[in-house]
Amino acid sequence: MVWFALILACGVDPEKSITFIQSNVPAHAEANWLLGCHTQFGELSRMTQFKDKSAKHADNINAGLFTYPVLMAGDILLYQADLVPVGVDQKQHLELARDIALRFNGIYGNTFTVPDGYIPKLGAKIMSLQDPTKKMSKSDENQKGCIYVLDKPDAIIKKFKSAVTDSEMHVAYREGKDGINNLMSIYSTVTGKGYEEIEREFDGKGYGDFKVAVGEAVADHLRSIRERWEDLMGDKAYLESCYKAGADKANAVANRTLAKMYKKVGFLPR
Repeated sequence: MVWFALILACGVDPEKSITFIQSNVPAHAEANWLLGCHTQFGELSRMTQFKDKSAKHADNINAGLFTYPVLMAGDILLYQADLVPVGVDQKQHLELARDIALRFNGIYGNTFTVPDGYIPKLGAKIMSLQDPTKKMSKSDENQKGCIYVLDKPDAIIKKFKSAVTDSEMHVAYREGKDGINNLMSIYSTVTGKGYEEIEREFDGKGYGDFKVAVGEAVADHLRSIRERWEDLMGDKAYLESCYKAGADKANAVANRTLAKMYKKVGFLPR
């Protein structure tokens, strides 16, 4: 319920969008098997996130981690989505969903809409504050590198103050300045300012001033979300009514696609 409330706090309106908890829609698990039967082992073994997480957790390379991209494909294809908002790091998974849809359609006839991705120009990939060559991740062992939506303002600013930069002490977006480039991208995303404007704003100022400004801007940007989340968590009955109503709507849509899939592959109707 915590994460469901956070989605609503970020601005998703349950009156306009179908919002639900995945485990309340069994079609996701069922579609996972059918789609998995049309996904190649080689495709899954090339997934960057699988390789990265396997390297970090060599003692727990499980089948669920390996086939998780197939479940993600089902999340998209069950709802005949034509446009999917993703970050750059999820582009590979979306491409797999497209490949699975095209393969299934090629064998059984038109079944799925083949989705396109919507990748924003700014903020499509945020890098770690402690290692700006790697993406920011909630599973990062160094928690100073990641900003959580529910972090308190003081914690956010403290993390930005410790962000890794370089030795030039000049705020400018260019090759070789990964840390500053990342901070400028974040600052631009939350303020709407372009890179040239940011460079002028901090001309003659040190990195310390810049990092504090970015931290304050992010803290201010997330404040309303955190406050809305706190309000929602105080009304569990409302949250429950939202995800139950959403699940009813999602089940109706997903089950239509699942029935179509079953019919195409030759399963007997229920």
